[in-house]
Amino acid sequence: MQAAEYIGNKSFRIVAGQAIKPQADEVRLDVGFVGICGTDMHIYHGVMDQRVNPPHTIGHEISGVVAELGSEVTNLQVGARVVVRPLDYCGDCPACNAGHSHVCHNLKFMGIDSVGAFQNSWTVKARTIHKLPENVSLEQGALIEPLSVACHDISRSRLKAGEKAVVIGGGPIGQLVALVAKSVGAEVLISEVNNERRKFSSRYDIETINPLEQDLQEYVSKWSDGKGADVVFEVSGVQPAVEAMTQIAAVRGRICMVAIHSQKPPVDLFQFFWRELELVGARVYEDADFEMAIDLVASGKIDLAPFITSVSELADISSAFASMDNNPTGMKALVSCQTK
Repeated sequence: MQAAEYIGNKSFRIVAGQAIKPQADEVRLDVGFVGICGTDMHIYHGVMDQRVNPPHTIGHEISGVVAELGSEVTNLQVGARVVVRPLDYCGDCPACNAGHSHVCHNLKFMGIDSVGAFQNSWTVKARTIHKLPENVSLEQGALIEPLSVACHDISRSRLKAGEKAVVIGGGPIGQLVALVAKSVGAEVLISEVNNERRKFSSRYDIETINPLEQDLQEYVSKWSDGKGADVVFEVSGVQPAVEAMTQIAAVRGRICMVAIHSQKPPVDLFQFFWRELELVGARVYEDADFEMAIDLVASGKIDLAPFITSVSELADISSAFASMDNNPTGMKALVSCQTK
C-alpha cells in the first residue's frame, strides 16, 4: 500500500500507506486512475499550502473498484467499478436543508480539505459513490468528475436545443462545457487564444475564434444574425473575458460564471439593466450531474479519450505534475494508482 504526499515546493514523496477499514456507511476502494486538475496544479504551485497543510495526499478526479463495504452499505457490491463525487457535506446547514448540499456552508472538498485519492486504497462515504457501466473504462471514468462540472454548468445556464452558446476559454473545462452544450442541441462557439486548444476543438467539430486576431463582439453578432449569444459561459477567469461576456450576450441572455476569479473584477452592470441579462453562478456539481456525465460517456455522445494527454504510474507522480506544468496545451494527465 503506497500513497503520494504533496510536501510543498512542487514536490511529492511516496510513503507507505495503510488501507483504512470502512466504517458502517463507508466503502474502501482500490484506486484505478486519478486525474490532475487545475486545482491540483494550484496546490502544486504552493498557493493553497495554508488550506491543504502539507504533507498531504491530494487528488479527487478518481475511478476505482469497490474492495470492501461498510456494514450498512447495501446498494454496492465488491468488485463494482465506480467514481467518486468528492464532496463531504454536513447535512444540517441552511444550504443542505434546502437541498443544495453541494454548496454546503461547511463543505469539505475531498482531496483538498481531507485525504485524497493519490494512493492505492481510498476509504470514502458510500453516499459519494456512482457506479460506472461496463462500457466506460476506468481511464475515462477518471474524467467523469470534470465532465460533471460541465454538466452542472449547462444545467445552471438552462441552455436548450437550438440556442447559441459562446464558451470563453478553451481549457479542459471549457472544452467539456462546449461538448455538453453540443450534446443538448445547442450551437457552440469557443473563444480561445491558444492555437493548440483551438485545434483540439476541431476534433469535435466545434467552431472557434481567436479574440486576439478577430473582434469577438463583431464575430458573435454575425454568427447570431445580430442577436448575440443566448448563453455565455465565462471559463477563463481573466478580465478581458468579463468585459466580453456582457458585450456578446443577447437581450435577456444568460451568463454563467464558471471560472474562479481570485480578485473582484470590474463588471459592466449597465448591460444587465439595458439588455435584462442574467448572471448565474455554477459551483462544482450535484448528484444528477454525475449521472448525466456517466450517461453521456456510456451512450457514446461524448468520447473523453482525446482528453487524456498522458498516463503515469503513482511512483512517477512528480514527473506527471512537472510535465503538465510545462505543457500549457495539455488537457488531462492521469496517474495510475493500481497495485501491480
